[in-house]
Amino acid sequence: MRFRFRRHALALLAAAASTLLLCTQSQAIPPVRAVAAIAPVDPGFLWGVSSSGFQSEGHAPDSNWTRYIPSHPDYDALGDSVDFYDRYAEDVRAAADLGVQVFRIGIEWARVQPAPGVWDERAFQFYDAVIAEIVRAGMRPMITLDHWVYPGWAVDRGGWRGPGMVEDWLTNMRAVVDRYAARAPLWVAVNEPAAYISHEVRRGAADAGEMLDRIAQAHNAIYDYIHARQPGAQVTSNVGYVAGSEAQVNGGFLDRVGHRLDYVGIDYYFGYDPAQSLLGSITRALGSAAPNLPGQNIWDLPIRTEGIYYALQHYARRFPDKPLYIVENGMPTDNGRPRGDGYSRSDHLRDTVYWIQRARAQGMNVMGYNYWSITDNYEWGSYTPRFGLYTVDVRTDPGLGRRPTDAVGAYTQLIGAGGVAADYRPTRSPALCVFVDPPDSCLNPVTVR
Repeated sequence: MRFRFRRHALALLAAAASTLLLCTQSQAIPPVRAVAAIAPVDPGFLWGVSSSGFQSEGHAPDSNWTRYIPSHPDYDALGDSVDFYDRYAEDVRAAADLGVQVFRIGIEWARVQPAPGVWDERAFQFYDAVIAEIVRAGMRPMITLDHWVYPGWAVDRGGWRGPGMVEDWLTNMRAVVDRYAARAPLWVAVNEPAAYISHEVRRGAADAGEMLDRIAQAHNAIYDYIHARQPGAQVTSNVGYVAGSEAQVNGGFLDRVGHRLDYVGIDYYFGYDPAQSLLGSITRALGSAAPNLPGQNIWDLPIRTEGIYYALQHYARRFPDKPLYIVENGMPTDNGRPRGDGYSRSDHLRDTVYWIQRARAQGMNVMGYNYWSITDNYEWGSYTPRFGLYTVDVRTDPGLGRRPTDAVGAYTQLIGAGGVAADYRPTRSPALCVFVDPPDSCLNPVTVR
């Protein structure tokens, strides 16, 4: 085993060195196309905010995640999170005041179906009220069917290892579609399947290949069902973009469902990290499906706003006939403290929108952008990472007050103006290409005009 490790490690180190040399040399290569002047987005562009059920609602019923949390000694207790369950009207109003057109929510399977064949009408009435509030405020709901959480009774049946999981999943999701198709929402079938699978595999709750096949089967079946109930529906399952490894991480899922995507949902957060990528490659070469790598806190991962351009370019090339939608994008901070790199939430937002406008100027069909998230929430084990436009001190503020960050004003201005001005320049120049999204960021670099 030690010999195999050395052999794989040396090969991967050599590959990484070659990539670094290529990318460094590639800095002299000009962009493939001349850069068009950026312009405001058209009125049909969808500005939005994202949230999820389990991470925000509180009052959580029995589920895989309510079971995972107490079994992990380092996880924060969930409590009632930011209590979206009782405070949704306040958060919906805050989003409407920004001027957004889309508000993304999740419909929690564990809440609406507490036992096989048993439906909780009060739970559905809660979601009825949330969606009605979104529509009343002039926004369109984006509904996520599965954001990594399933009922405790499904856990007891084997979860994604269980032979009946897909049909159990579809039974619930069909009921949700039947209830809300008339509201003409945008649909997300499964949130970030690769990360979902990784979470489940790491806990011994799934086999990676089997779960991938079953999630793809579930997506394809519910896609057809949604279209039967809502003609003209727009359906996706959003992928969490992994710079430098996107085809390897998300390609298998998209190979299975690409023919049943009405738009390509993309979540983009971080640039390429050569050290983490190399460690991951070595661990996978030794047979681990979901490595638990040593590394940085999430707020220390590399922020490269220009990388969103390459993420959009990647999918514009793979699916040239489908519109693209940034379903999630944001920037983490350590418990609300200023970032060590000095990046403010408002500057990060403006710089990101600049690169989206650049992508549109070069012909990429970007239909919308959602900020993650409207408020801070439970980040899968911790309240320390903060992503919210409105910050909430869950640990120290029993009133769970929503306090605006500097990005609230910035987002409001961006939406009103249709983006950044034509003469805007990002606060940070593009990084060395190897740290953005190699090899594309090196072979076809984009520059600031």
